[in-house]
Amino acid sequence: MAADSEELIRARARALGFDAVGFATAALAPRQRAALRDFLAEGSQGEMDWLARREPERADPQTLWPEVRSVIAVGLSYAPKEDPLAALAQADRGNISVYARGRDYHDILKGKLKELAGFIAARFGASVKVFVDTAPVMEKPLAERAGLGWQGKHTNLVSRRHGSWLFLGEIFTTLALTPDPPHPNHCGTCRSCLESCPTDAFPAPYKLDARRCISYLTIEHRGPIPEEFRPAIGNRIYGCDDCLAVCPWNRFAASGREAKLAARPDLSAPMLAELAALDDAAFRARFPASPIKRIGRNRFVRNVLIAIGNSRDKRLAPSAEPLRADPDPVVAEAAGWALARLESVA
Repeated sequence: MAADSEELIRARARALGFDAVGFATAALAPRQRAALRDFLAEGSQGEMDWLARREPERADPQTLWPEVRSVIAVGLSYAPKEDPLAALAQADRGNISVYARGRDYHDILKGKLKELAGFIAARFGASVKVFVDTAPVMEKPLAERAGLGWQGKHTNLVSRRHGSWLFLGEIFTTLALTPDPPHPNHCGTCRSCLESCPTDAFPAPYKLDARRCISYLTIEHRGPIPEEFRPAIGNRIYGCDDCLAVCPWNRFAASGREAKLAARPDLSAPMLAELAALDDAAFRARFPASPIKRIGRNRFVRNVLIAIGNSRDKRLAPSAEPLRADPDPVVAEAAGWALARLESVA
């Protein structure tokens, strides 16, 4: 008996290295559309204006592409080999989110997706569109509908096999595919992710206020980080993994297999003093193929200075002192704050 289209696509996806693949109709559930609407109505997106600008396309894949009939959702594991929070205890070093310790996942994931899309177009004569994070596509709700996992109380996707460590991508296609059953929620009464958040960014289970989230504050937020959140940031200089790392389902996750996503040794716990000394050219040289490069030197050094201020290590004061005169006012202000914090240490 000939293999059906779903089996062929799934086998090809596995051969390309994807760890999870599923199929869904090109629509969100009413509760998923309502969650997006409420998130935007409350202003929880902060400065991420693009989320509101293209709300209709996010809420309805057929508004983005009227011809789409099915969505193929894929996941690529980036589960770390070691404790992702270990560097939090090293005050003179920075903690970088696991996903940003290797090469930019957008490039790797998109390359694999284009190969899979090419296979579908050639084998079935269907039209395809590939999406990885940068388009108005609700990746986590679609992945849930395709059976890859469920959106946990921290709003991220959770998989029984891969925990909280999946990069997501989608192929929209005109091909009619049999949808997989949506994944049931297995969070139960657990509140570990909610209680782990240093800045209380979850006003309720399954709700995130990005304006309080360390990932948002260190990556998306452009100006000075509000002082009320600075102490809780600790030494997190790019993103935050706390709510992901504490999920009990991670105990079933094997470390990611994609070699191109392997963590660079120099980004597992980098020295804050070295990072504070980066000018623009040195920043670009250090992060040439990293997602960190997109926030630029000024925003990154701002984060490093917050970590220096939180270190309670006066030996780091000489690293912050020259930056009081930095041409960027946000960097200069962060340097002044860091030095004031260090001066207050007994």
